[in-house]
Amino acid sequence: MFDINAIRADFPILNQKVNGKPLVYFDNAATSQKPQVVIDAITQYYSTINANIHRGVHTLSQLATDAYEASRQTVQQHINAKHSHEVLFTSGTTHGINLVASGFTQFVKAGDYIMVSALEHHSNIVPWQMLCERTGATLQVIPMNEKGELIMEEFDRLISEKTKIVAVNHISNALGTINPIKYIIDRAHASGAAVFIDGAQAAPHLKPDVQALDADFYAFSGHKTCGPTGSGILYGKEEWLEKLPPYQGGGEMIKEVTFEKTTYAGLPHKFEAGTPHIEGGIVLGTAIDYLNGVGFDAIAAYEQNLLEYGNQKLLEIDGMELIGTAAEKASVISFNLKGIHPYDVGTLVDKMGIAVRTGHHCAQPVMNAFCIPGTIRASFAFYNTKEEIDALVAAVKKAQMMLS
Repeated sequence: MFDINAIRADFPILNQKVNGKPLVYFDNAATSQKPQVVIDAITQYYSTINANIHRGVHTLSQLATDAYEASRQTVQQHINAKHSHEVLFTSGTTHGINLVASGFTQFVKAGDYIMVSALEHHSNIVPWQMLCERTGATLQVIPMNEKGELIMEEFDRLISEKTKIVAVNHISNALGTINPIKYIIDRAHASGAAVFIDGAQAAPHLKPDVQALDADFYAFSGHKTCGPTGSGILYGKEEWLEKLPPYQGGGEMIKEVTFEKTTYAGLPHKFEAGTPHIEGGIVLGTAIDYLNGVGFDAIAAYEQNLLEYGNQKLLEIDGMELIGTAAEKASVISFNLKGIHPYDVGTLVDKMGIAVRTGHHCAQPVMNAFCIPGTIRASFAFYNTKEEIDALVAAVKKAQMMLS
């Protein structure tokens, strides 16, 4: 049973008021709120087992190490990775993308292609542009249509044996479009290209099965999945992680160091230099356990209902312009009011206690394609309600009246 009242009771921040109004939090695509069990786990770590990991024989170090590695196994099972050492702890999705883009320097040369999509977050554009600058490779872009869907016919035309890696998001942060990543992965592999999936927006809504997808790399962030900020995961197939060079040098990632030669540790430690965000790694496992306890099938069904309801109610507003109307979408609605700047609407809506995101959402090419400066983005989570959507609609109508 999906008990929305019980779920909301798990999130203490939802009880507060903002500007004298009950908080309505619709900025979940930027970061999710944290359940009490996650907040308690952070306190528990620092109160009972705070110590550096992998390096100490004393009890606290052993306990912290065990908890950290148990979390790695939790993630492995959650994404169905073949080996736990294919799961790397990172500071977030951006860290994972940069790690792989940096490592691919030795596999790419002038005349090769790196492919991204028109729907990408800047974090899945800029590192690949930097790779092209280092190597002389060329960036290819899978275009999108007026609905915010990738044009697969163009992808098929662009992909070739010269394409070395395809980097696409699973779900668009700006529009909520769910991309056909299984098709992209299979087609890219048929051309000999590797595939990197940015799962930052997907991880809060679904369980990725990296073996079924056959993804070479899959990354997501803890703070979007009810976990701590500064935590994240990069999954990489063992064969790829063995080939990639270390991203950073330092403690933990070494096997033996002399002034003449350093040899590197095995997976996953080869990519985890220095003292990690131990609490973040441990508590990310707690957050994943919490989400699995709610159930991703239940989450998906509930959020889809919110999306449909939100679309219906917002379209009742005169001058409403929905941006991104893909057939397959997650619970994100980007919209504008005709003749009114999105920032002005967002500012007034905040005065009524409602948190939405305004701007280009770190996806300027998406906004340029629609010839707009940005959108108002309402992103729903499984702890939101239809009543909160009603409050958003009323606030948007009031803002429209004040700004017209």
